[in-house]
Amino acid sequence: MPLKFRKQLIADERYESAGVFDVDNDGVPDIVSGAYWYKGPDFKQAFKVGHVQAEGEYFDDFSTLPIDANGDGYIDFVTGGWWGNTLRWRENPGPAGGEWKTHIIAEVGNVETTRAWDVDGDGELEIVPNTPGGPLVVYKLIRDENGKGTGEFAAKQIWSKPQGHGLGFGDVSGSGRGDFILNNGWLEAPEGDGEWIFHPEFNFGAASIPILVVDVNGDGLNDLIVGQGHNYGLDWLEQGRDSEGNRTWKRHPIDPYNAQYHDLQWADIDGDGQCELITGKRHRAHNGNDPGEHDYVGIYYFKWNCESFSKQIIDYGPIRQATGCGILFALADLRGTGRLDLVAPGKDGLFVFYNEGF
Repeated sequence: MPLKFRKQLIADERYESAGVFDVDNDGVPDIVSGAYWYKGPDFKQAFKVGHVQAEGEYFDDFSTLPIDANGDGYIDFVTGGWWGNTLRWRENPGPAGGEWKTHIIAEVGNVETTRAWDVDGDGELEIVPNTPGGPLVVYKLIRDENGKGTGEFAAKQIWSKPQGHGLGFGDVSGSGRGDFILNNGWLEAPEGDGEWIFHPEFNFGAASIPILVVDVNGDGLNDLIVGQGHNYGLDWLEQGRDSEGNRTWKRHPIDPYNAQYHDLQWADIDGDGQCELITGKRHRAHNGNDPGEHDYVGIYYFKWNCESFSKQIIDYGPIRQATGCGILFALADLRGTGRLDLVAPGKDGLFVFYNEGF
């Protein structure tokens, strides 16, 4: 049986990114999206984070990645956007309240969105923006002798050529190290500080962020799951070997009939110990100019049935009746039920889908 979800409107706002973390250190998760944070557990109280630059239908705020950047015990967040050309963190003011101060991490050019991965394997997440026209650079929080953040970040360039639209991270080679996946190939991680090796083995077009690296079929080789961020299509690429031991990729469609699969997450949403693919449509990703822009919107989870992915609907229907899931949505246990709820931002509003189980 499919899971049941209860939908709640949090705010009729148009920000496309949301994060979940404990803003005020009261032990209860809160929601942060755009210019506001919403106090848990009912999210009815909204508090101002600060001004967010508006650009037409967009806001210059394409990620909400929690991190205690300055080590004061209060969680801040990292964001970036297409127009501001900067990667930045916003400082949680703590008990004093008030506006969250903005700190520039780096001038990086246009930011499609940003993700956090443990690139160097030290147990701490690094910040990695997808800058389609710029190089691939990893930003690592500099910590003091006590392991607390200093508010400063060190930059390490991985790839000097333009990234393109789409980015993922995971162990493709089976080396135990994390590799980077671009929209036109993948970068193999070296041992130590060696050179990353590019393998031009596919071309995805305007790919999702992230491109997921998971062993879908359990054969011991990590596969790729990729959505089309500005077109129709959601696929998984099965990694294999030919008769000479060379790497091969076989594309399998998951959902070719829906468009703008921009953000993907791989998590155990039904509590059976196996991960599902959770994703949906980014509503008006290009303001009405993408294929499928005027189709119904929706959010779904796809369950692997040992042969293919079975689609389950969380929400689906006409715009303003159903909703999509923006450029960065969040999964979190908002009520302590042990089940993952879904926080969906977007140009059609900020919603919570409470996971009520079966």
